[in-house]
Amino acid sequence: VQLQASGGGLVQPGGSLRLSCAASRSIFSQNPLKWYRQFSGNEREYVAGITTGGTAVIADPVKGRFTISRDSAKNTVTLQMNNLKPEDTGVYYCSVRLYGVDYWGQGTLVTVSS
Repeated sequence: VQLQASGGGLVQPGGSLRLSCAASRSIFSQNPLKWYRQFSGNEREYVAGITTGGTAVIADPVKGRFTISRDSAKNTVTLQMNNLKPEDTGVYYCSVRLYGVDYWGQGTLVTVSS
């Protein structure tokens, strides 16, 4: 299972970033895809997920600032992050659960700092 995450970087507070997660067509078309994030020394925290039908579930800490979408032409899930805060800093991972097992992309670092 390959999940390719990209789009992280350094941004000032209040800025925006867009993260992308590319998956194989079979993975993308048959499974919900999710984003998690991990702060230093902490467990991974759920951020957002989207079903194959396009229903999004956004975690409360980022609701109203982050959105998630699917692009079927590119087999890609995008996490649009607006009004970023320093507490959003962390490594962001895309994930898919297959037969009860969670698979993770390589992670992309998001740093929100002035």
